[in-house]
Formats: sequence, structure tokens, C-alpha cells
Amino acid sequence: MQRQYDSRLTILIFSLIFVLLFISPYLAASSAEPAVEWRGTWQQGALLLGQVEPGVTVSYGGEKLKTTADGQFLVGLGRNASALSRFVITDAAGLVSEAEYKIVPRTYNIQKVEGVPQRTVEPPAGQLQRIRSDSALVVEARRLVTDKTDFLGGFIKPVDGPITGVYGSQRFYNGVPKSPHYGLDYAAPTGTIVKAPAAGVVRLAHDDLFYSGGTLIIDHGHGLSSSFLHLSEILVVAGYRVARGEPIARVGSTGRATGPHLDWRMNWLNQRVDPALVLESFPAQ
Repeated sequence: MQRQYDSRLTILIFSLIFVLLFISPYLAASSAEPAVEWRGTWQQGALLLGQVEPGVTVSYGGEKLKTTADGQFLVGLGRNASALSRFVITDAAGLVSEAEYKIVPRTYNIQKVEGVPQRTVEPPAGQLQRIRSDSALVVEARRLVTDKTDFLGGFIKPVDGPITGVYGSQRFYNGVPKSPHYGLDYAAPTGTIVKAPAAGVVRLAHDDLFYSGGTLIIDHGHGLSSSFLHLSEILVVAGYRVARGEPIARVGSTGRATGPHLDWRMNWLNQRVDPALVLESFPAQ
């Protein structure tokens, strides 16, 4: 009996040693609170700037995020972002931790309009190929994710004028839901100068897309871009580097617009974020 007891005791001791050496560090790494500092608000449509120690990697949605040499990175939350955002953080030693943040939902302006002519509800059949071609141009303009960090300098309003359209609003025509409005609309006379809200590189300068008419896209780095729609004139060309505040275009009513205004939109990778929240969280320094 004594030998059996000693044998069981030896097995128990080795099992405890195994747990201490191999399992405990993993559990500690998985449960440790990751050291991440954030700038921005955890709500739908927001853009956030994270800060970790240099050498730390951050993954979101199964994809590794681009970080600066100082450990800064961007995260964009879409219009209908889920209630929780989860991040996997790996330090320089390879220890893994997870972080979870609650996302505040927003209430959007929804309008239902009946008795609208069918041509308003659906685009003309003869324009479908053009619409697809336009969409491909925009996707290609946003495809490149560079190491540029122009977004760190902050943002200014691209034009002065009353806000007539906000992010997230949506209309139903004859019961058919149209795409939500993802921009910030400024009413201004045709010809009003549009200024670059932040520095960046022009990725698309097109004077006649079907929906958006004169369209300009500027890349601010790390997958963050600004789009300017319905322009009457574009003052820069693709590949040109602009400075914050530099004149880049003129307000117009081209494309499917009902009057002169600027529609300013922002994308982080494939997420559409709210320019109004960007201005609030990242004012120009």
C-alpha cells in the first residue's frame, strides 16, 4: 500500500509541475489585461486610434492591423457595428491576450416615402454596366493600404456651410430600402472651394461618376480615406500629394444630386465611418 501511495503522490507532483510550467503561463497571458490606450469613442460609426508598446501586434476580425513604429493603429466601426469589438494582442515575447469593448448603438434618421416614380427607386437598366464600372474604380482607389500616417495630424472641415445630411440616415422609397447615407453633407454654392481635411495622396480624381458625379478620393494612410462627391471641378490629379487645408475641388451638384452641396465620406478599409465623429475625436493639431 505504501508503494502505491508513493507512486500516486509522485504522479500528482509531476502533474502539478506540468501545470505550473506549461499551462499557468498560458492562462496568465490569456487573462492578463492588455495595455492599450485609446482615443475616440466606442460607438457605431466611430474611428479610434489605439496605442500599444512598440513590437506589439494587434489583430481585429482575424486580420493583423497595421501599426506605426511607435505602436499606433486605427480601427473603424461601421454603421451597424456589433455590440462588442474583440482584439487579440500579442506582445514581443509572444504572449497573447484578448481585449473586449462594448459598442454603443446609435439611432439613425429613417424616412419612408411613398408614391415615388419608379425611376427614382431603381437606376435605369442601361446604366447598370456603367454603375458597376464606377464601383470598381472606387474599390481600386481604396485598395492600397499604405504606411503613411497623415491621419495623425488631425482633421478640419473641408468646407463651411450648414449641415444638411448626416451619417447613417436612410430612406425607403415605396417600401424599398435605399442604401444608407454614409456622408456628411454641407450646403454651399456651386464653385465654393473644398479644402483637404487632412494631408494625403489623391487616389481618384474623376469628373463624372453616375451617382456621385465629380468624385475625389484622398488616402490618409493605414486604410483611411476621404471621398468628396458631386464636385463641379477637381483641382488636383491622381498621385498628387495634398496638404491639410489645400484647395482640392469646388462644390457642385453633379451626378445624382438635387442641389449644390458637398458630400464628404470616410472609409477605414471596408468600414464606412462618420466624418462628424472624426472631426470631434481628431481635430487638427
